[in-house]
Amino acid sequence: MYQYDQYDQRLVDERVAQFRNQTRRFLQGELTEDQFRPLRLMNGLYLQRHAPMLRVAIPYGLLSSRQLRKLAEIARRYDKSVAHFTTRQNIQFNWPRLEDVPDILAELATVQMHAIQTSGACIRNVTSDPLAGVCPDEIEDPRPYCEIIRQWSTLHPEFSYLPRKFKIAVSGAAKDRAATQVHDIGLQMVRNEAGETGFEVLVGGGLGRTPIIGQTVRPFLAKSDLLSYLEAILRVYNRFGRRDNKYKARIKILLKETGIEDFTRQVEAEWAQIRGQLVLDTAEVERVKRHFAAPDYRPASAGTLDTQAAADPRFAAWLRNNTAPHKVAGYRSVFLSLKARAVPPGDVTDAQLDAVADLADRYSFGEVRATHTQNLVFADVNQDDLHELWQRLDAIGLATPNIGKATDMICCPGLDYCSLANASSIPVAEDIYSRIDDIDYLHDLGDLRINISGCMNGCAHQSVGHIGILGVDKKGEEWYQLTLGGSSSNDASLGERLGPAIDKANVAQAVETILQAYIELRQDGESFLDTVRRLGINPFQERVYAHH
Repeated sequence: MYQYDQYDQRLVDERVAQFRNQTRRFLQGELTEDQFRPLRLMNGLYLQRHAPMLRVAIPYGLLSSRQLRKLAEIARRYDKSVAHFTTRQNIQFNWPRLEDVPDILAELATVQMHAIQTSGACIRNVTSDPLAGVCPDEIEDPRPYCEIIRQWSTLHPEFSYLPRKFKIAVSGAAKDRAATQVHDIGLQMVRNEAGETGFEVLVGGGLGRTPIIGQTVRPFLAKSDLLSYLEAILRVYNRFGRRDNKYKARIKILLKETGIEDFTRQVEAEWAQIRGQLVLDTAEVERVKRHFAAPDYRPASAGTLDTQAAADPRFAAWLRNNTAPHKVAGYRSVFLSLKARAVPPGDVTDAQLDAVADLADRYSFGEVRATHTQNLVFADVNQDDLHELWQRLDAIGLATPNIGKATDMICCPGLDYCSLANASSIPVAEDIYSRIDDIDYLHDLGDLRINISGCMNGCAHQSVGHIGILGVDKKGEEWYQLTLGGSSSNDASLGERLGPAIDKANVAQAVETILQAYIELRQDGESFLDTVRRLGINPFQERVYAHH
């Protein structure tokens, strides 16, 4: 993974000192709340329902074991021994004291971490495929380009005060595991007719209050033009994006109002002016690529894994659901489920973080990855170690065999923590979980994504859930709107609203009714998403509202 040079380290150290002084001035009354607010947001600090919340950047989801141990230490010392992984592959602390935040940032800086640009109207954390560099369907490893974008965008003087926050995702594989089509800019690595590798550039995707699927503005962009083209897009947005209405300030609204043809013409005209000034040369790409060299893989034994799986059904279920193919023979990628029963999705304790760090050192070359579905990944595990690793993960509560299944829910903190929330998310997730927590039932349902958000901001991506659940406030009571048929993968689509909102007490029953209808209505081998797309929402709608 990328290692800071002297310039990277100096930048984060100076930012810590700067924010320490700003916090001191605020606490002493020298800065008003209005003056302090943009300063704290530029350092990832929110004031939430019960306490400040600090969001820490994890560039493209990549963490070292050393960094994990530091996060565990911060959770113990400054929080309530718990941290929360988000859908931007970041991590949040929900209970720090304001006066401790500069010390937390100083601790993070010692392990090459920070909270810069995790909030505010700027370019946020660049996200990517959690299986980047190891998946068999990869065209090219996107991580070096994610790092190059990170360096280009960090404290970029022209884009520090955009109309609104701006999100970029990069995928290098045939299967989109980075949700590129629902980002302000999505970069999908492709090959042109000459066999050259470059980027398909999508613009204008986004979720929240007005969910929109992104559109292609350039089918093929040469790698040398990556930064100049991104800069051209950001310049057009920075100039023409709405600043009078925060709900209409995102680039997706600008693109919708301008139209794809005129928007593309504006970007191309801007690009023509700057293309030669910001060329990504091969030497720079190769320099960054050296930070992502493959580890020293070792051969695996033949036949051992099949024997172990045949002897232990629990291990076989975990192996089937929580591991993925690897491009190197004898290795697999392992998903650590942060979706155990009675645990808020994405939450992890300090003890678990320490244990994961130890396991990463022992089984996966000291590295772990965060996913946008709020789980973790060991990217490089020798199949000889899988059974032992499973046992150790099971002992710390991170081996629930439900990756990609109905109980692997994406869920925001909701009304329990977030000051923006209109309704609870975590209790609804637990209620649903309690009704479908059966491994045979989950296996029968197949791949199925349930996403739950407590407000219109859609941090849990409910608009693209196979089943999306959005909490709304009705005269002080919690109600929930359900959507069906969404997806954030290659076949990206927005879910269709099922009908009137459902009261909190009946949401889990409605979901159970939908799942039972799917089992009865599907054709052989048909996924939930395919069934909804074939039949539409009416058969599900009739059953849900007849029941209620």
